Amino acid sequence: MPRISEKSRNIPPSPIRKLSACADAAKARGIHVYHLNIGQPDLATPREALEAVRKTDLDILAYTHSAGIESYRRKLVRYYHEVGIDISPDELLVTVGGSEALFMAIMVCVNAGEEVLVPEPFYANYNSFAIEAGVNIKPIFSTIENDFALPPIEEFERHITPHTKAILICNPNNPTGYLYSDEELMRLRDIVLRHDLYLICDEVYREFCYDGHKHISVLNLAGAEEHAVMVDSMSKRYSMCGIRLGALVSRNREVIEAAMNMAQARLSPPLLAQIAAEAALDAPESYFKDAYEAYRERRDCLVNGLNGIPGVYCPMPKGAFYALARLPIDDCERFARWMLEEFSWKGATVMIAPATGFYASMSLGHDEARFAYVLNTDDLRAAVECLREALKCYPGTTLK
Repeated sequence: MPRISEKSRNIPPSPIRKLSACADAAKARGIHVYHLNIGQPDLATPREALEAVRKTDLDILAYTHSAGIESYRRKLVRYYHEVGIDISPDELLVTVGGSEALFMAIMVCVNAGEEVLVPEPFYANYNSFAIEAGVNIKPIFSTIENDFALPPIEEFERHITPHTKAILICNPNNPTGYLYSDEELMRLRDIVLRHDLYLICDEVYREFCYDGHKHISVLNLAGAEEHAVMVDSMSKRYSMCGIRLGALVSRNREVIEAAMNMAQARLSPPLLAQIAAEAALDAPESYFKDAYEAYRERRDCLVNGLNGIPGVYCPMPKGAFYALARLPIDDCERFARWMLEEFSWKGATVMIAPATGFYASMSLGHDEARFAYVLNTDDLRAAVECLREALKCYPGTTLK
């Protein structure tokens, strides 16, 4: 029998979805599963987007321009202007989700065999995209003890080699919820300028920054115009993950032109998704205000609840809708599987994302888990209660 490729064998399963079969089996047994493993918001998609799809009257669902429908790109430019990012329509490319934008950024900016520095923990699919591109991720460890702040710039300097081509960050961060400060971003700007690197930033959660903190885009770092590449998505901003639509944005025309060649190879972004996304951009400001307040309340509910459990520590996220917590357990994947296969409390259990999948360093994250606070506060309270009871009887607890 022919063998599959070495590359495909090396792509790790997603820590977010790999236990889905266990969750399905739990549901089949009549157990209610609180899904804190995946960033699928339960907030309503803007009605403007849904109505636009319902009212679409087309005889042919045709290809669009490879860069995206022009009217949609111009509307995106208007949105970026409103959040303080001044670009032109030819400096962005509509992609099939933020995932394609990220993959394109890596493929365009980094040759096979070259290196990308990434503060860890990081979004799990960065590993997969790097393997697909033949690129080596070099992790720079950030620690829960200082709430996953940017590692010292000396650590970046220590890891830079002639093969280093880019630094990749997520801001606000998935999985930690950390929001990089102006000072931290300026340090990164200085190092990419000093070593002539790209700075690729995943900014899909920019709307969700809490407690008066402000998001700063890498596109607004003065002097780094040719170095900054921004990855964006409509999924989380408008609670419409299923449309799979994102954007790659850069003032570096060579980056956009090269990405456009890749985009032509995949023909075009999905038509109906662009129709929905263009209409979503007309959602009133109240939509974001309500979403912001909902996530802030949920964050406080989940994080305060987790920190009220003996042996648990969870930093307070400044952005996004994720939290990474340290648990009194021996192994996060074993614990997550046990929760789904052997445990229930009041007819329910909790699905979490084991944190080992968010690290490149194999020795890290074994006592940590990522939680997505995308459920209503009643469900979050019930999930925290369930987790509290689970930790009391889990065979691998490290509580004395």
